[in-house]
Amino acid sequence: MDSGEEVRVETPPYCCSTCDGGEVARRNLARRNRKARSLSTSSASSSSDHRRAQSLHGPSPVTTFGPKACMLQNPHTVMHIQDPASQRLTWNKPPKSVLVIKKIRDASLLQPFKELCIFLTEVKDMIVYVENKVLDDPAISGDENFGAITKKFCTFSEDLDDISNRVDFIICLGGDGTLLYASSLFQESVPPVMAFHLGSLGFLTPFKFDSYQSQVTQIIEGNAALVLRSRLKVKVLKENWEKKARVDEKGIILTNGDIESSRKAIQYQVLNEVVVDRGPSSYLSNVDLFLDGHLITTVQADGVIVSTPTGSTAYAVAAGASMIHPNVPAIMITPICPHSLSFRPIVVPAGVELKIMLSREARNTAWVSFDGRKRQEICHGDSITITTSCFPVPSICFRDPVNDWFESLAQCLHWNVRKKQNYLSSEDEEF
Repeated sequence: MDSGEEVRVETPPYCCSTCDGGEVARRNLARRNRKARSLSTSSASSSSDHRRAQSLHGPSPVTTFGPKACMLQNPHTVMHIQDPASQRLTWNKPPKSVLVIKKIRDASLLQPFKELCIFLTEVKDMIVYVENKVLDDPAISGDENFGAITKKFCTFSEDLDDISNRVDFIICLGGDGTLLYASSLFQESVPPVMAFHLGSLGFLTPFKFDSYQSQVTQIIEGNAALVLRSRLKVKVLKENWEKKARVDEKGIILTNGDIESSRKAIQYQVLNEVVVDRGPSSYLSNVDLFLDGHLITTVQADGVIVSTPTGSTAYAVAAGASMIHPNVPAIMITPICPHSLSFRPIVVPAGVELKIMLSREARNTAWVSFDGRKRQEICHGDSITITTSCFPVPSICFRDPVNDWFESLAQCLHWNVRKKQNYLSSEDEEF
């Protein structure tokens, strides 16, 4: 095509009963070619009037292979996933409540925080939720002029109050850490998140605060693109060993105590990464890594990072991993300073289940953290199970998922920034 745009033709799924797909495959191919030519003609004539929404999904794969082979059709395994390019925010009912998350102990955010809250309460008539520790700041609690606004706030405390069904959307003021913190507050469905870049890095915060009123109004009206940032569902199973003394009916201790074990399970939703490391020990960590129940390797390194595509641009990229767009369904496994030079980072499908346990030969325990928080020790018998969560973080885009991501790569990580090479003149070519 002269327009330089690619036309993707969806192939209808082919179901065969006798695996006689040769002639059918040829007819389907001829039909697709005719359809592609007609689409090419129509798109070339209308490309100047209408911009085509390009799909972020790859083309549907052909399910017939050669003259006799085809894919076994199983209707129970079919997944219907919306094209990421068409994911846009909409409201079933007009939003009435908003959670404002502010970076703690940052004086530079006091004025933007006050301006935003006044705008939301007085102009937009929204119910504003704010964490108690934000209002404990003397610069806020001691401001008499702002006191009338704070009385209208709904307050909560982390780990004590459940606000999952009370908040319609979230506004973050700060750096990437505010978005990670917002994710940790919601262990199931997460409201849409609008993140303003008022921190140091701002890879996950695409909005500038200069025009916050028009941007917030646009979100309330439901006019915005979304990127669904997948999270990891992590289950930590800890083996608790207790010594319990045996006592008779009269209360007399019969034995010093038998060792009994009990299991304690804790679950987390992780947006960036799960990090298992050697902690304060001078020895390398020695952990077994299982994939869908099969031992795939033993990690002998300073640690291992299991990250989402969103987390691929955080700790993982510093450890040598590739950067993955958040719309790619995948889990990354990245060793930290491995003892083996051939242990390179790998990417596995998002649907697998990973399990990490201390090896029998481990000389020390390991330590685990989740998005840099909830750090705890992992001992023999403990296990960490990691799968892709079905509750992503719907992050509101400034423009769209692709442009926002590459803008962050360029502005925050200075991706592929270098001096440009000078061109050769005719005189230089002689030498």
